[in-house]
Amino acid sequence: MEIRLKSKEEIGYMREAGRILSACHREIARRIAPGVTPLQIDAFVEEYLAKHGAVPEQKGYRGFPFATCSSVNDVVCHGFPNDVPLSEGDVVTIDIVVNKDGWLADSGWSYGVGKLGRPQQRLMLRTEQALYAGIDQARIGHTTGDIGHAIEKAAKKGRFGVVKPLVGHGIGRRLHEPPDVPSYGRRGEGVRLVEGMVITVEPIFTLGSTGAVLWEDDGWTIRTADGTCGVQFEHTVAITPEGPFIITA
Repeated sequence: MEIRLKSKEEIGYMREAGRILSACHREIARRIAPGVTPLQIDAFVEEYLAKHGAVPEQKGYRGFPFATCSSVNDVVCHGFPNDVPLSEGDVVTIDIVVNKDGWLADSGWSYGVGKLGRPQQRLMLRTEQALYAGIDQARIGHTTGDIGHAIEKAAKKGRFGVVKPLVGHGIGRRLHEPPDVPSYGRRGEGVRLVEGMVITVEPIFTLGSTGAVLWEDDGWTIRTADGTCGVQFEHTVAITPEGPFIITA
């Protein structure tokens, strides 16, 4: 599939979706606490988006039944929101794709529930830092390999695992567009970045050093193979002459 470049006007439309999404995440941060359930967060997100003239793109996508992906502790991606209350020390990733007038923005963010243990604190900090290290490479003339190399370097430095089967992607009117944006790679390799590309950068690190994962029978939920905690931080980023523009900032 051909890479679909976006005009400044189209990036502006995506930015509107991104503003709604970033504001929604700020509200989620205020609500995450012991005793809150992922289903309560899911219901809040759907209501919040509706109030702002947007819809959750995940809901109904290939049969996915919820407005959010809610991934707790060893679930690293595509978890189903449930009615199990969050507990002190849990880590939960809430991944949301906002559709505003046909244009999309995608951002997943990990939240600590109450007081975390030091390993989880460090994992969250280093994964978020890796996100921005990858974004810093999202410049005209650089490659997807430059982004992946920066992220993987951060993982190796912290002795964390990288979940390699799950990658970033292009985005626009469709949730998944080319190119793929892995969280690993070599400098100078991969797809060269040009003005008008819009991509997601989304490192997923695990406390276990391999980053190996397993798919559950529901076809969606992905867990670490070793049972360790995993976290994700994700932004949607436009490639512009001025440098990376974070649509979901």
